[in-house]
Amino acid sequence: MTTRIERLQAKFAGLSIDSFLVSSPSNQRYLVGTSVESGDGYLLVTQNDAVFITDARYEAELASTMPAVPKTITRDYLQAVDDALEAAGATVLGIEDSLTLAEFEWLDEHLMTDIVPLKNVIDELRQVKEPAEVAAIRRATALTSEGVLALLEVLHAGMTERQAAQWLERWMQDHGATGPSFGTIVASGVRSAWPHGQASDKVLATGELVTIDCGFYVDGYTSDLTRTVALGDPGAELTAAYRAVQTAQEKIMAAVRPGATGDELDVIGRQYLTDQGYGPAFIHGTGHGIGLDIHEGPNIGRGWPDVLAPNEVITVEPGVYFTGKGGIRIEDDLLVTRTGHEILTTVPRNLIIL
Repeated sequence: MTTRIERLQAKFAGLSIDSFLVSSPSNQRYLVGTSVESGDGYLLVTQNDAVFITDARYEAELASTMPAVPKTITRDYLQAVDDALEAAGATVLGIEDSLTLAEFEWLDEHLMTDIVPLKNVIDELRQVKEPAEVAAIRRATALTSEGVLALLEVLHAGMTERQAAQWLERWMQDHGATGPSFGTIVASGVRSAWPHGQASDKVLATGELVTIDCGFYVDGYTSDLTRTVALGDPGAELTAAYRAVQTAQEKIMAAVRPGATGDELDVIGRQYLTDQGYGPAFIHGTGHGIGLDIHEGPNIGRGWPDVLAPNEVITVEPGVYFTGKGGIRIEDDLLVTRTGHEILTTVPRNLIIL
């Protein structure tokens, strides 16, 4: 974990800073292996050191989970940041954009150091995964694939969306997941046209499409998988749209390789769906990175210049949505390799009719 802090410190000169305040729990966890999940604390990294600032509620826990990192135990977090910066002789502090306005105003008023708000400093370090991180994501994507297949064995007309989501979440936790990385989406019928429609008490009905979008943590890293299935024949119009989305996804995935940009991948799928007459129905981006968080870099979408590199893990998730009729999204997780990619999720991508 020390090498990650050193990688952050190595960026200081190029950013014209000599210290950095880490407020994001995910970024803290990346740098030192743990965090206070409630966000109750800061990790302050200076040129030659790092200190975790929190209060006595977490002292025993962090002594066990983060023994090598010095800690300051106090209720006055920001004053402790000020004191540590003065002791280190720091002159320019970089901060994350996750700080609240109240926190920024306190620092701006009290610190003798200059303050520089910065975006994606640690996020960029996190994009390329280390072998242990890839292994954890493999476990997460494999288990999530098994869980979705298990759900499809029991999914039927008469269940509610909420019952289906809860069934999947119970199965995943019974089989080793520590929890979902976002609220499991089960959206059926006309509600499947809502890309982020949360599971409701709506009853699943024959002839409807059902979109299931889920992500689960295993060993600290998440998956992100979407399938749209049909409860009986959904009709020719939605079946044709499904095939178009499936083909678009196949074309995008075939182009995933080091050097490809987020915009280039988005153009491939968006142009195909436009040529098939579905352009206006594709209303979101094509994908994103996953890891400690459900949404990380690189970004895959219109105008994004992010260049793929080996050992990044991304989603590819084109979709089309028709208000009052239904929607289709197919999402898989891909590991970028030196020569191309590997698809980590294993649920069949053809239209499954239950």
